[in-house]
Amino acid sequence: MILLDTHIWVWWVNEDPSLIKKHRSLLENLNLGEAAISIISCWEIAKKVEVEKLKLKKPVSDWLEIAIKSSAVAIIPIDLKIILDSTSLPGKFHKDPADQLIVATARVLDISLLTADEKILKYKFVKLV
Repeated sequence: MILLDTHIWVWWVNEDPSLIKKHRSLLENLNLGEAAISIISCWEIAKKVEVEKLKLKKPVSDWLEIAIKSSAVAIIPIDLKIILDSTSLPGKFHKDPADQLIVATARVLDISLLTADEKILKYKFVKLV
């Protein structure tokens, strides 16, 4: 299973050219159920739409419903282990709570994270694709 960072999922669903060819190919060749997102990604998308940092072609509630179905991602809930890990990440990590929870999710579940976020790519305490 591969955990998708929020922006990767948005780019994939929206067929955005920001998603590099290598990542698009990887995602398109996954078997059903091999891609996952943290439930925090749904919140993060809704918040970005709310503050107008993200524009979608549909209302966010419709977009999320369609995106979940069309990408067939598994939705990973936030549990106590993830919450605790997100608040005690080793080394130095930035203060974005959504990123902290996404990284903690990958760490707790011991799965690889697919991201293009430079801050996360430099973080050595999470498995990356």
